[in-house]
Amino acid sequence: MSSQKLSTNAFKNFFLNDKNILALITLNALVIFLQGFRPDEIGEQVRDILVMSDDLISILFFVEVVVKGTHYGFKQYLKSTWNKFDVLLIFLSLPPIIIRFFPIEAVNVSFLLVFRVFRVFKFFRFIQFFPQVEHIFRSVQEALKASFMVLVGFLVFVFIMAILSCFFYQDTSPDLFGNPIKSYYTIFQIFTVEGWNAIPDIVCKNAELGNVASFFTKMYFMVLLILGGIFGLSIVNSIFVDAMVSDNNDELEEQVTHIEKEVVDLKTKVDRILELLEDKTRDS
Repeated sequence: MSSQKLSTNAFKNFFLNDKNILALITLNALVIFLQGFRPDEIGEQVRDILVMSDDLISILFFVEVVVKGTHYGFKQYLKSTWNKFDVLLIFLSLPPIIIRFFPIEAVNVSFLLVFRVFRVFKFFRFIQFFPQVEHIFRSVQEALKASFMVLVGFLVFVFIMAILSCFFYQDTSPDLFGNPIKSYYTIFQIFTVEGWNAIPDIVCKNAELGNVASFFTKMYFMVLLILGGIFGLSIVNSIFVDAMVSDNNDELEEQVTHIEKEVVDLKTKVDRILELLEDKTRDS
């Protein structure tokens, strides 16, 4: 009975130890990486072993959820956003395994095999083991809140310029501005400054424009580049970075305030000790 209890505790402790879970995630990452090779490159037998290993690790992750949920209580366990994220990723990887072991012939559930691609998302479980990851995500969240309206305004500006450019060059450059979606992508590409100069050259060549028309067409795209690519993205980026730095400064100020409070308390205690020593000296 005692040995059975010890083995049960060892089983639970294995899944409660984050180092063991990290090792499983690392092993799973390696297995999925190797599954990316074609069967003719690694052999059918090796491929089958990798698939079974991946399924086994997915089952172990499911057992991890059950063990942690039982140990901490499912309500308490799922309070953490990371745990909710883990559970979601684990359950997304289960449908193909269920079909393999329990085929349902009466119902066509082959579409569930598509969920097998979601096994790659189990890599994201690595994130929770990064140092200070909670602080990083909290800073990003605050920065997104601060820059949300500016980002929306930037995207609206891209939308307006995309529609305008679509009406200008829809007929002459259908590959770039043939419809609003293509135009939106092209304008966004200009704003990223990546290969922007090739776009006005293509437009001028397709439309067979003269020197004057080509000049104003290129000026139009230069203005777009300056407004969106230089000023627009710079403003969005600066507000985002400023919000993240501001969050760090707020936390630093809180730490400084806490330290100052502790110093004041310590000074009060030292003064009190000195007073007691002086009283004792007078009495003696």
